[in-house]
Amino acid sequence: MDVQGKVALITGGASGIGRQAALLLAERGAGVAVTDIDAAGGADTVAAIAAAGGEAAFFPLDVTDEAAWEAAMAAVLERFGGLAILVNSAGIEMVRKIPDTSLADFRKVTSINLDGTFLGTKYGMAAMRDGGGSIINISSIAGMIGVMRQLAYCASKGGVRLLTKAAAMEAAHYGYKVRVNSVHPGTTDTPMVRGMVSHRDEAGQQEALEKLRQLHPIGRLGQPMDIANAILFLASDASDFVTGTELVVDGGYTAQ
Repeated sequence: MDVQGKVALITGGASGIGRQAALLLAERGAGVAVTDIDAAGGADTVAAIAAAGGEAAFFPLDVTDEAAWEAAMAAVLERFGGLAILVNSAGIEMVRKIPDTSLADFRKVTSINLDGTFLGTKYGMAAMRDGGGSIINISSIAGMIGVMRQLAYCASKGGVRLLTKAAAMEAAHYGYKVRVNSVHPGTTDTPMVRGMVSHRDEAGQQEALEKLRQLHPIGRLGQPMDIANAILFLASDASDFVTGTELVVDGGYTAQ
């Protein structure tokens, strides 16, 4: 599984799954456009890729802003000369009881997780439909099952799941050379997950992480590389017959 000579655009590339995907795709031969609202983190990802001998550039992008998408896509195409892989990884999580969730809270989560994925799919499809490519949308197991205190997150990630299927069917129907798939991680040890328990003291954080670990029959939390490997498969020609599906990478969480 390599992506030699292909160009990839990664949203949320400053940290977590997006950063690891950027590093791995670059290692396997792709030129990588790293995008994020976190310019310093994005620059760090680009620097790490460059230090390893890869090719990458940073482009600022608020995934909820359509004009920003237009500008970023134009800049990426000018810089790299094309696009073959788009990973919609930018996302946020909010843990809150339903009565304590405001409409603004709900819209903030869905605007980043779902609207951002829609815009990435829209502009990625337009850029790749003639030359071919792969769109990989990062959903979650919370897009497949209900999770308490995560109503907005579940709604957004469930939306990503079916958006992906609809886009895949449309691309196939109209003869676009674009495959569209979603990846559904279990709880993955990223800054976002660590942030969910950061309000606790050290012992409380470890207790919370241990409870999360116990939900995964395989006996550990996911690591960003676990998800990046799935992204690499879907980005590569090894998955040429795969579209409109969900790749669950959850240590057995949803098999129970």
